[in-house]
Amino acid sequence: MISTSGVSLRYGKRALFEDVNIKFTPGNCYGLIGANGAGKSTFLKILSGEIEPTSGHVHITPGQRLAVLKQNHFEFDEYEVLKTVIMGHKRLYEIMEEKDALYSKPDFSEEDGMKASELEGEFETLNGWQAEPDAEALLMGLGIPTELHDKKMKELEGSEKVRVLLAQALFGNPDILLLDEPTNHLDIESIRWLENFLADYENTVIVVSHDRHFLNKVCTHIADIDFGKIQIFVGNYDFWYESSQLALQMMRDQNKKKEEKIKELEKFIARFSANASKSKQATSRKKLLDKITLDDIKPSSRKYPFVNFKPERDLGKNVLAVDRISKTINGEKVLDNVSFTVNNGDKIAFVGTNELAYTTLFQIISGEMEPDSGTYEWGVTASYNHFPKDNSKYFDVDLNLVDWLRQYSKDQDETFVRGFLGRMLFSGDEALKKANVLSGGEKVRCMLSRMMLSGANVLILDEPTNHLDLESITSLNNGLIDTTACVLFTSHDHQFVQTIATRIIEILPNGVIDKEITYDEYLESAELQALRQKLS
Repeated sequence: MISTSGVSLRYGKRALFEDVNIKFTPGNCYGLIGANGAGKSTFLKILSGEIEPTSGHVHITPGQRLAVLKQNHFEFDEYEVLKTVIMGHKRLYEIMEEKDALYSKPDFSEEDGMKASELEGEFETLNGWQAEPDAEALLMGLGIPTELHDKKMKELEGSEKVRVLLAQALFGNPDILLLDEPTNHLDIESIRWLENFLADYENTVIVVSHDRHFLNKVCTHIADIDFGKIQIFVGNYDFWYESSQLALQMMRDQNKKKEEKIKELEKFIARFSANASKSKQATSRKKLLDKITLDDIKPSSRKYPFVNFKPERDLGKNVLAVDRISKTINGEKVLDNVSFTVNNGDKIAFVGTNELAYTTLFQIISGEMEPDSGTYEWGVTASYNHFPKDNSKYFDVDLNLVDWLRQYSKDQDETFVRGFLGRMLFSGDEALKKANVLSGGEKVRCMLSRMMLSGANVLILDEPTNHLDLESITSLNNGLIDTTACVLFTSHDHQFVQTIATRIIEILPNGVIDKEITYDEYLESAELQALRQKLS
């Protein structure tokens, strides 16, 4: 078990945390959430001992081992991949190194023999003979093939290093596992493997992630950083979100009888209890949910931007026809005779690993790049707006946000522009910030504002959830579900794709898969996965 007593962290006059008393117990997975800047990663560093709190203490049950997903991707560059994973269990690795040093001595003494015997005993107690097979299994599960296991870390690609470091954190069944954004750089298969691994994990897990689907799959509890405090709620992310919205509704409507609210809560809990994940924790999670009372649910201080895409005119039947488009970039053929038709009402997710192909395709149909061959034709009623993956060129200007957004607004009145910025969480002096000093998330909110003001009836979005916090992702997600515009988009966010897309397109080296199905149906179809293998 790991707990805190009176933990506070202050930077000058600013208190990031104040008197945090919290307990994380075995058998549970805690999703640590909070707005950008709330201190999620910082709190993990306090728990791991990397950062000392201003006051208070972290307590770990004596004898328990804590493992952390390392963020320094160059720390183990001189070590082999398999050895790097085993280094996740510090004591086991020390024993293995000490044994090897003893047995390689040319003058092996009786004293060395006694020491070796002690080490062998401890090695067996720590299940050392299973270390290499276990490390190999973790690496394979996370998509690192056998041929890479003996290579040095410096020979691996960046995304491969991240997977090895994740295997290192998981290695040796640690009692307490701290994971900061573990799904970054993982493909769908690896994320599914990790979800299953953590769903069956019997020790304590504390995880920070912007992936709502992942949090819903693995979390038994949500630890919410709000008002400088951390409060634990039973259930996954969706349950926390829905319950916080219910609490806000209760606050806004005080005239309704409490009995009516209790009935509403009971229905709400029953719905989520029925949807508990099929893991070992499902039964205990349902029991905990059933014990929740009206007083347990509290509103959050979170602010959600207002995202609403309202087309200025209706689309006709024909939206876009793409005919045999090909494009080669830096000697690599990224698009090869790609054809498809977009129809009114389509919300198409372009999925798979071929990110450059989709970025290129979106640039071509937006008129920003010419194809090498092939054509595309927009319908006469179509008006499109493109949200690019790289938005840097839009912010290389010396303008404050009011003047920046005014460039894209038909209504030039400052009151209107400021009102629009306020709904996107740029209120007061925030609206006067310079565009060229914005953070990644702020730039994305500005680009979404630009897209909303365009009134386009076709929205083209290339990885729009990058850099956004959970609140902004949720608002964007809901805005794209509700819009009557056609949507063409890419995203690594599983829930985002599953809840928005009515059609899935994957461009593969030897063809295109194009199906009017949900993302989950696409992933679970054995027939489509076989076709995917054939076209890869």
